Amino acid sequence: MAKYKSLFKIEGTLDDVNFYKTEDGYRVRTKGGVSKSRIQKDPAFQRTRENNSEFGASATSGKILRRAIIDILANAKDSKLASRVTQVMTQVKNFDLTSVRGKRNVAVGIATPDGKIPLRGFNFNRKSSLSEVLLSDYILDTATGEVVINNFIPTQRLAVPEGATHVEFTAGFLNLDFATEVKDFQTSNVENLPINSTVSTITLTPAAPATGTGQSFYLLKVAFYQEINNIQYPLKNGTFNALQILEVL
Repeated sequence: MAKYKSLFKIEGTLDDVNFYKTEDGYRVRTKGGVSKSRIQKDPAFQRTRENNSEFGASATSGKILRRAIIDILANAKDSKLASRVTQVMTQVKNFDLTSVRGKRNVAVGIATPDGKIPLRGFNFNRKSSLSEVLLSDYILDTATGEVVINNFIPTQRLAVPEGATHVEFTAGFLNLDFATEVKDFQTSNVENLPINSTVSTITLTPAAPATGTGQSFYLLKVAFYQEINNIQYPLKNGTFNALQILEVL
């Protein structure tokens, strides 16, 4: 049964119309459509079945990537990350130029030079992109995964959110094979700095180079904290934290 919330704000179903609330406000959709069994069996829906199969495989690849980096992803993501990653993986899948329609997949697509492009620069938190947070250049060593930020001054080279007293940097080096799901993820030392005018060089070195037969992903994370009575607390549960894929090889 529909529930009246306030002027035009309704949740529930009225006849064949469904009212629901999302992060972006209230939405309306109608019920109905083609039955699931018909889509699965009717020859007229062959293209639909192929599209659904490839979409499902892309969503699975996105899930594999998210889980592979969960150690640094947990407090640097947004509520629509799963759908955004699936969208990017669908683009990667389109670069699979050898598999038949319905079987195109990320594992083949990302092995091509162009297939890596959609993931380069991907931000896991759409509300806080790395380029808007970190106003400083960095140097990436793709052999070791090391990231270096020279002459870093927090008050000048950061877009500091209100209430933040400290900033934390972490680098990640992931090797992931989408075909076998075998992964190796190495994280760097964590550099935690007070947000002041002190000049420093930040060097983030993964414990070891990631190994494997898949693709290499290089990541950089910036997280903000507020210190109260000598204890640092995550600022607004990570709302302003940034995590980006710097490079894919």
